[in-house]
Amino acid sequence: MPTHLLKSMTGYAQARVEQDGWALRISLRSVNHRFLDVHLRLPDGFEAFEPRIRQAVRDRLRRGHVDVTLHYEPAGPAAVHVHRDVAAAYLGAAEEIRKQFGLKTEPDLAAILRLPGVIGSTALPSDEEAEALGQRISACLEEALGKLEEMRRAEGRHLVEEMSARLRTITEHAKRIEELAERVRPAYAHRLETRLRELMGTVPVDPARVAQEAALLAERGDICEEISRLHSHVQQFEKLLAGAGEAGKKLDFLLQEMQREANTMLSKTPGVEADGLAITDLALEVKSQIEKLREQVQNVE
Repeated sequence: MPTHLLKSMTGYAQARVEQDGWALRISLRSVNHRFLDVHLRLPDGFEAFEPRIRQAVRDRLRRGHVDVTLHYEPAGPAAVHVHRDVAAAYLGAAEEIRKQFGLKTEPDLAAILRLPGVIGSTALPSDEEAEALGQRISACLEEALGKLEEMRRAEGRHLVEEMSARLRTITEHAKRIEELAERVRPAYAHRLETRLRELMGTVPVDPARVAQEAALLAERGDICEEISRLHSHVQQFEKLLAGAGEAGKKLDFLLQEMQREANTMLSKTPGVEADGLAITDLALEVKSQIEKLREQVQNVE
């Protein structure tokens, strides 16, 4: 059994901690991305904690666009603070405009309080408190990352189930194509002989020459190698799903190879006999399943 499961890159989680008159909340949101792309939203004055936050995310995640939002709020009666100097600046500007244009309307106090920077939190922690706060941020972030990974694993389980079902469909179609391909080979000789008799009328047809031409035609249309490689790619894909880890890029590569085999089968298959048409229909369905797998693989870490 694998020690860890395949993970999706989609997830959301948050964690919260309260202590000594303040509350800290960290929310994480991740979506698919070719590499690990971490975007931080921190309150003013928290820039010093950015390196440790980025490192913690890099230690736990490998791929995905990850939004990290940190909210810091003082708790209790001191949680709301009016920055009087900012409010005074707004009021002064409003008074100047009122006098300049001869306006009689008095400033709206409620509107002033809603202006940016007038109401905010109390002062940030002192330097002495910063280290303790940093440790709390790290602990809160680890909790949120743990929840995010659990959600990404859950999403990964759903992806594995859906992709495994598609792989079974591809395998079933490939086996059916293989059976039909065996039946198509004798048709090459019959079709060639019929066509030669139509062209030559009563002139005798050399059976040896017919057999030779039929063999060449059959060789050009043989899709056994493509079917064999397709089976091999499916088996490797299944092993990666079972083994988990950072499999997204490897899975994507295998799907490119599977698509190539399906395209080659289509280009080699004659579309005149019923069996040939059936092979074409099955190969097109294989291509469709591969495309759907590629969409799902884009979300695998």
